[in-house]
Amino acid sequence: MKLLTYPHPALKHKCKPLQRINQELRDIVAEMFEVMYASGGVGLAASQVGLPFRLFIINQTGKKEEKEQEYVLINPVILKKNGNVADNEGCLSFPDIHSDVVRAETIEVESISLTGEVQLFTWKDRLARIVQHEMDHLNGICFVDRLASTAKLEIKPELEDLNTLFESNQRLGFDQTDAVLREMAEYERKFC
Repeated sequence: MKLLTYPHPALKHKCKPLQRINQELRDIVAEMFEVMYASGGVGLAASQVGLPFRLFIINQTGKKEEKEQEYVLINPVILKKNGNVADNEGCLSFPDIHSDVVRAETIEVESISLTGEVQLFTWKDRLARIVQHEMDHLNGICFVDRLASTAKLEIKPELEDLNTLFESNQRLGFDQTDAVLREMAEYERKFC
């Protein structure tokens, strides 16, 4: 499992609801946590590792040893949003790029757990921001898509650098985009 970076087309994929929870999915989730921690993240959506599922994981501390802070959200839905606040965000799929994004301050979320139980959470501040960021990924939206025009101009050179690196990797044969997209289609048939 590999973290995908901009402009990989999987990041624009609109994920499908999961229809089954089994040991293979639990193993996938465990591997996602490993990728997230190894990358220094606090959240990771399935599409960021080439999976077509409506699933993401979070641990607001980013610390592997703090298991009680780990959450797995399957087929999540935001039921309510309250307030708006701008704060600095980054993304594992956009290394070293940060900018202010406006998000709801408080959210109510319903999802399914890895044991198949319905979960209902009310989160605010940092957790609410992380969840909204990951929910966007499930809909093929990246945090840079939410930036104001002036902020987009400020990060344009960094985005161009990521695009150049991606194109270079494709030319040199290091890119596995076609294989990742084929795998996504297989997982979609299998789980969605």
